[in-house]
Amino acid sequence: YQQGCFAGGTVLRLAKDLAENSRGARVLVVCSELTAITFRGPSDSHLDSMVGQALFGDGAAAVIVGADPDLSVERPIFHLVSAAQTILPDTDGVIDGHLREVGLTFHLQKDLPGLISENIEKILVEAFNPIGIKDWNSMFWIAHP
Repeated sequence: YQQGCFAGGTVLRLAKDLAENSRGARVLVVCSELTAITFRGPSDSHLDSMVGQALFGDGAAAVIVGADPDLSVERPIFHLVSAAQTILPDTDGVIDGHLREVGLTFHLQKDLPGLISENIEKILVEAFNPIGIKDWNSMFWIAHP
């Protein structure tokens, strides 16, 4: 409930683990996020709330995750090689949400982009080196706060 993008990453990692460790299993993953409940009028004292409303929106997605596809009946589109999440040190409260009388509010500190840019190279090295990838631009990846 209200775990946002964190839940999407977590469920993909869990689905990959379940599929790889249960021969023949297929895991249906369905995620949705409703940020419309955070919408409210502009406020001079909470410009970060407006930025969050501009960046994030309602969405839903579904995917079937499996391992060892049966190519006689299945046509895999993507190969999920690795799934991981990283929590940056000293970032408690950089993205903050509260359930209040006015609804769900969330706030983004202005140093969020800087924190990501300062840490992205180390995270990419930790994620891709174990699987032998040195050219990060040779594949699709995404960093998302």
